[in-house]
Order: sequence, then structure tokens, then C-alpha cells
Amino acid sequence: MEDLKKRKLDEAGNGDFASKEELRFLIEPLAKPQLVDLLAKLGSQYPSIAEEIKSIASADPAHRKLFVRGLAWNTTSETLRAAFQEHGEIEEGAVIHDKATGKSRGYGFITYKNMESTQQALRAPSKLIDGRLAVCNLACEGLSGTSSAPDLSLRKLYVGSLSPEVTSEMLLNYFARHGEIEEGSVAYDKDTNESRGFGFVTYKTAEAAKKAIDDLEKTLGGRNIIVKYADSHKGKTGQPPFPAGVVPMAALSMTPGYMQPGKAHVSSGPPINYGYPQTVAPYSASPYPNPPTAPSSYPTQGQIPYPPVSAKKDQHGFPPTQPVGMNNYPYYYPKQ
Repeated sequence: MEDLKKRKLDEAGNGDFASKEELRFLIEPLAKPQLVDLLAKLGSQYPSIAEEIKSIASADPAHRKLFVRGLAWNTTSETLRAAFQEHGEIEEGAVIHDKATGKSRGYGFITYKNMESTQQALRAPSKLIDGRLAVCNLACEGLSGTSSAPDLSLRKLYVGSLSPEVTSEMLLNYFARHGEIEEGSVAYDKDTNESRGFGFVTYKTAEAAKKAIDDLEKTLGGRNIIVKYADSHKGKTGQPPFPAGVVPMAALSMTPGYMQPGKAHVSSGPPINYGYPQTVAPYSASPYPNPPTAPSSYPTQGQIPYPPVSAKKDQHGFPPTQPVGMNNYPYYYPKQ
């Protein structure tokens, strides 16, 4: 047995194991999914590799920083840190405020000291803070996290005709009977912090959202509320959006042209796009052809004499030919 181990060590010393450069040459053509699977497999088999992977990942703040959206306007940085402190030690946390007005912009950031704390917070991304359900995701993902899922239009609901007394917590408790809620709150005015009479609720599944719409009982805070998909509520007010591929054009300015008779022409300078004097193309030097001569008159023919015809009277005594009245108009006899 000892001889076998010694032989393997000797073989390793003779260069049977690939060098670092040879391994790099083999790894470089691999795709990212292949590398992820390979490292995960090696990390599960060798604890030292797992610790190295964790150390490298924790050193990058992108794996420890969270983006938190949907905050109430009165939420402070201290309140935000207190809400996320249960998952681990926080390195930094703050609510972002507008530089001009000093008011909250409705979102903030949390940075943990350990990546494990960040992953633990992401397992429960929704948190009720100051009466509003805030949602977090990795800051490196930005707004491309859970809110941009392909089925978001089937999970996000618009809730209208809300009573001013209805709070975000009441709204979430009312709609929680249909399924698990991912995000939702009443819309508040930034200046007065009063309810604007509507809100939004985003479920984790499209089935739960459909149940909320199909529910016949839609009464909250003593009022009949409106529940429909949020996408169907867009574009109800204001100018409708332009179709895809159509670029809106600004109004074209009318360039002054020639003066019209009978109308005053106000202009600060000469008309635009017209040069004076205008050049005219010269006439052709060749003379016009003479008009054709009129044909000669036809020869006159003499009158041909006809024999006189005697008029005969019919049985009523009228002449057979129609008599002529004034101005050569035919004369008609009245019926007898």
C-alpha cells in the first residue's frame, strides 16, 4: 500500500498533473454555465475550494448591496436599517433624498458586511416598513429584478376609489386573502402625505391576481372599490401613445412666399427660398413655323329648278303642308 502511494507521488512529480497555464488554456473556452457547474461541483466536494469561492464573492460589494424600493415618504435611514438589521450586521444603509427639495425619493440601499446576510434578506424580499410593503433585490440588478418579470402584467393590480382612511396595511390585509403578496401600497401625495385614492397590489402568482379580480365582493373602508389589471389602467388620461415605429414630429414652420393680392404681407426681409431676379430660360432661336394656309373655297352650284306642286285639300279642308307662323315657327291648329 505504501508503495502504491509512493508511486503516485512520483508520477505527480514527473508532470502527470496539468500546470496552471494548461488548466487556464482548457478553462477559457468554457461557457459561463459550464464554469458555474464545475465550481459548484468542486466546492461541494472540497471545503477549501468552497471557502475560496465565498471569500472572493464577499469581497465584491455587488453581492452584498441591496436596492430597496417602495418606501414611504416619511421613512428615514434609521428606520430602514432597523428593518433589515435582523438578517445580519449592516455596513451601510440610507434612504435617498432629492437634493433640491430634501424629500425622500421612495427608495434606498442596504449593504451587509457578509454575503450570507444578503442572501438571507433576499429569501424574504418584501418587508412592511412604515405601513408600506417595500421590496428589495440586488443593487446590481437595479429595476430589472422581480418587478420586470414577464408575467408582471398578470400579477399587478390597480385598486381605485379608495377611502382616504384606508392605509397600506389595510389594503395589504384585505387582498392577502387571495394569495401571497409581493408588493403593494396606497399611493400618497409627496407634499401632504395624504392618500391619492388609489393604490397597487402585486401578487406572486397570476392565479391570485385573477382571483382578486373575479371576487364579487369588492368593498373596503365602506366603499365599493375598483380592481383591475394595472396595465389596463395605463393611458386612460393624457395623450395616447404613438404606435410603435412612429416618431412624433414637431409643427413645421411656414416659410414666407409670394405676396397674395388683397392681403397684407408682413415680413422682416425678402421671401425665403426665392432668388431675385429669377433667371428665365432663353427662347429658341429657330422661328416658329408659318400657320397652314386656309383651303380654297368650294365651287358654287347653281339652283336646280323643281316643278311646282299643287296643294290638295283633305276632307276637312286643311292644306296638307304645315302652315308657318311668326318667326318661321310652325303653327298648330286647335283640335276641333
